[in-house]
Amino acid sequence: MPTTSSSTCDSARTLEPPAGRTPPGVEIRTDEETPARLPGEASSHPAHRLLARESGEYLFVGLRGRARPDTPAPAPAPATAPVSGVAHEPSDALGLRLAPGDVCFYDVHRAPALDFREPFRATTFLVPADLLGLVDSDIRRIVRAPVTRASRLGTLLSPLLSDLARAAAEARSPVGDMLAWNAVNLLATLAAEQLGTAVPGTPGTPGTRRPPGGSGAPGAPSPVLVRVLEYVELHLTEPDLSPEVIARAHHISVRYLHRLFQDEGTTVGRWILRRRLEECRRDLLRYGRGSRTIAGVAARWGFPSATHFSRVFRSAYGMSPREWRDTAGRGLLSGRR
Repeated sequence: MPTTSSSTCDSARTLEPPAGRTPPGVEIRTDEETPARLPGEASSHPAHRLLARESGEYLFVGLRGRARPDTPAPAPAPATAPVSGVAHEPSDALGLRLAPGDVCFYDVHRAPALDFREPFRATTFLVPADLLGLVDSDIRRIVRAPVTRASRLGTLLSPLLSDLARAAAEARSPVGDMLAWNAVNLLATLAAEQLGTAVPGTPGTPGTRRPPGGSGAPGAPSPVLVRVLEYVELHLTEPDLSPEVIARAHHISVRYLHRLFQDEGTTVGRWILRRRLEECRRDLLRYGRGSRTIAGVAARWGFPSATHFSRVFRSAYGMSPREWRDTAGRGLLSGRR
C-alpha cells in the first residue's frame, strides 16, 4: 500500500474502481490502497481539509447536490481543535480531524483535501443529497460534522456500512441494488442525527441516557433495543407489526418495550412509521410511474389504507406521494452523473 503525505491532495490520481453504480445515481467505491484525493467535480479545495494520523479504514459520503464550483467555501468550524504539525493553517480553513471508522460527509462540488499521515483504506458512497432528504443548506452544515466511530450510532453503523459497501460492490443485481438501498437508509439516519432533524426521539439521536438494561459504555444502545430494531427491519412490510407482536417475539413485556423507546425519547409506533415512510419514498422514486401504483407501494410497506398513507406522507415530507414521485424524483434523476 503506497504512502501519502499532506502534499498529495492535488495529485491527478483519484479514487478509482472497483466501483458499483446502483439506481438512482448511487455509487459505491472501495479502495484498499491509499487514494490521493476523494471523488469530486473539481480539484480539492485547500481551505477544507480532512486530517488523520492513523492507518485504517475511513468512510466518506460524497453528496451530489445542486451546488456549483463557485459556491463559497464552508465557514470555519468554531470548535475545531488545532492540529499539530500543520503550519500556516488559513484563518478561514475548515480542518476536521478523523479517526479510523469515522464517517465523513462532503460536497462533491467542493471535495476536501486529504492530509493523512499514514496509509489508509477508503470506502466512499456517492449519493444524491435529495435521496438522504438533504437540501443545500443541510449539506453546508453536515460537512462540518463527521460521525465518529466512537459515537453511539457510529459504533453500531460504521462497520455495517463498510460490510454493505463491499457486499454491494461484489453482488449482482438485484441483490447489489438492495444492499445499496440498505446503505442509503443507514446514511439517511446518520445524516438526520448529525443535523438534529431526526424524528423526535429517534433511537440514536444525541444524548447521554443509557437505555434500560443497557451495558457497556454510557450512551451505548441496549442489546435488546438493537435486536428489536433489527426485527422491525425484517418485518416492516407486515401490516400487523405492532408493539404486542414485537414484545412477544422477544419474550419481553409490552411495557418494557415501550420503556426502551421512551428512554430514547420516541415510541415504537413512531419509529415504525418513520421507517415505512422512508421505504415508500424510495420505492416511489425507484419505480416512478412504472409497474407499481402509489397504493401498491403503500400496501407493500404495511399501509393498508392509501388515504392514510397519503396523509402521513404529506405530514412528514411536505408533499403528496404523487408530487414526490413526479417532481422530486424527476429532479433527482436529472441530477445523475
